[in-house]
Amino acid sequence: MHHMTFKGYERPDGTAGTRNIIGVVSTVVCANEVAKWVSSVKGAKAFVHGQGCAQTSPDIETVTNTLISLGRNPNLAAILLVGLGCESVDIQRVADGISGSGKPVETVVVQEVGGARRAKEIGRRRIRVFSAGISASRRNEIDVSRLVLGLKCGASDTTSGISANPALGRAVDAIVDEGGSIVFGETTEFIGAEGLIASRGRTKEVKNKILDTIIGMEERAKRMGVDMRGGQPTQGNIKGGLSTIEEKSLGAAIKTGSRLVDGVLSYGERIPGRGTYMIDSPGREPELLTGLAAGGATVLVFTTGRGAPQGFPFVPVLKVTGNPVTARRLADHIDVDVSAILEGEMDIDEGGRIIREAVVEVASGKAVKAERLAYEESMNIYVVGPVI
Repeated sequence: MHHMTFKGYERPDGTAGTRNIIGVVSTVVCANEVAKWVSSVKGAKAFVHGQGCAQTSPDIETVTNTLISLGRNPNLAAILLVGLGCESVDIQRVADGISGSGKPVETVVVQEVGGARRAKEIGRRRIRVFSAGISASRRNEIDVSRLVLGLKCGASDTTSGISANPALGRAVDAIVDEGGSIVFGETTEFIGAEGLIASRGRTKEVKNKILDTIIGMEERAKRMGVDMRGGQPTQGNIKGGLSTIEEKSLGAAIKTGSRLVDGVLSYGERIPGRGTYMIDSPGREPELLTGLAAGGATVLVFTTGRGAPQGFPFVPVLKVTGNPVTARRLADHIDVDVSAILEGEMDIDEGGRIIREAVVEVASGKAVKAERLAYEESMNIYVVGPVI
């Protein structure tokens, strides 16, 4: 196999992006509208969420760290933070955290500038200045060792664990073997397959941390008086033929490939360097996709049995299915169809090669279906405490 490269954007901190987006990021739910209005300028995209105020201090800390990490994602060329003014998240702290990456960052605060209409005008002006500054950026040939691939599976059914996920696992192994980085999350999706994932920890510490993280997620649910095993598998999973949480988890785990895991990160944390990292996060798309993007993922691969539509504003989300019915019926949302595996016309390795090639194309600028549809707005940040 020849050495893989993609055409991407060099960033001042030595990372490489697959997109060149001006990110408009709201620091609090009350600034979401303004962030959306501002982001209608060409080249800009908004990230909005439901957090940032009236929460416990550990949650505000998580939200702050997540916003900083997200702003540092290599797919963003410049960042405009939009705040209201009275929220718990400190917008200046977020700006300072992001500017450490050497990228231009500006802020606009609704209450300070005299309201939403004024904030929109100022925001759009700043976006145009950013635009002029990045218009000369060109894609360069970049080694695949500088790619960070995020993994997700959603709306899983029986086909997920036997076609799409094992094929993705092969693609992941190939990328890791060339020095690329991987981030995966969905802690809940490893219940029942804990030993399998833990056995891949690079050191004893990592092995233990993987186990503790998975057990911790189950304990959090139990404190709410809930047995996780009632909500997982979901009703949709069960209709799709998944019988147990173990079956679902084994199917989910196999997409992460077979190579060693270098560490476990808290939600909202960035990967410390190249390697394979697990992020402690739920399986639900709006929170998980944000966690992977904050981790530094520059392309996301999302396998789906029944057809999950969500993308992410700053990171292309490549949808893969191994279900022939879904590939046909939900062609609007599916980028890669490996359902020939089920028909016995394609083997897992071939499926892996197809996914790997699709990843390189998307990393080099090919738009995914979710980007074309702009199905990428309903995002959120994972918090554990109450809204108060």
